[in-house]
Amino acid sequence: MFTYEDFTSEVHSREAIIKALNRMVAKDKITKLSKGRYYKEELTPFGTLEPERYQIVKDLIEDGDKAIGYLTGLSVYSLLGLTTQISNTIQIGKNDVRPKFTRGRFTISFVKQKNTITKENIPLLQILDVLRYIKKIPDTTPEKVCLQIMKRIKDWRSDGIMKLVRLAKKYPPSTRALLGAMLDECEFAEESKVLFDSLNPISNYSIPGVDSILAHTDKWNIE
Repeated sequence: MFTYEDFTSEVHSREAIIKALNRMVAKDKITKLSKGRYYKEELTPFGTLEPERYQIVKDLIEDGDKAIGYLTGLSVYSLLGLTTQISNTIQIGKNDVRPKFTRGRFTISFVKQKNTITKENIPLLQILDVLRYIKKIPDTTPEKVCLQIMKRIKDWRSDGIMKLVRLAKKYPPSTRALLGAMLDECEFAEESKVLFDSLNPISNYSIPGVDSILAHTDKWNIE
C-alpha cells in the first residue's frame, strides 16, 4: 500500500504525482483502493493477490513505531485457525473508536479497547477478543474455540498468564469467567483466582456447549 505522500511532501509536486498515479491506474499498472491509496497487485500462478488486511489498514493501527490499534474480528479468527470464513469487513481494536467507513470494497469497523495498546500485548488482546465474541465466530462452536485457545496457552509461563489476566480485568464479566474456567482446566489455579475474585458470585453467564470440555463451569456460573 502507498499514497502520493510516499513520493513527496512538497505541495507543488503533489498534483503531478496524483495525476501520474491515476494514469497508472487507468493503464492497470496499479490499483486504486480508495481516495489517495494505491497498491500493486501481486501476480501468482493462481491469479492476482490483494494486499493483506494489515496493509489495508496499516495507517489506522500504526503511528510510526507505535501501535495505536490492532486487527481483530474475522481477520484474526481465520489467522488463528478458528474459522475458514473471510469477510469484506475489517475490524480494528482501538482506544478511541470512530464510525465505520468503506475503503474500496472493504468496510472498516472499530471495537473499543479499554486496555493500553502496545505491540507486546496485541496477541493477548486478540485472544481476549476471541473469548469476548466466542458465540459470534462463524463456522465453529464455543467448545472448539476453547480447545484451540487452551492449546495455545497451556504451556505458557505464569508471568504470561498473569499478564493475560490483568488485561482481562477490563473485559466483560462473561469473558473473565470463561477465561477463568479455561485456566482452571489448564491448571493455572492461582492465576484463575484473581479472575474469580473479580466476579459477582450471583451472576450467570450463558456460553452453551463449553461444559462438555471444561470441568469447572459450575464454579464459574457458566451455563
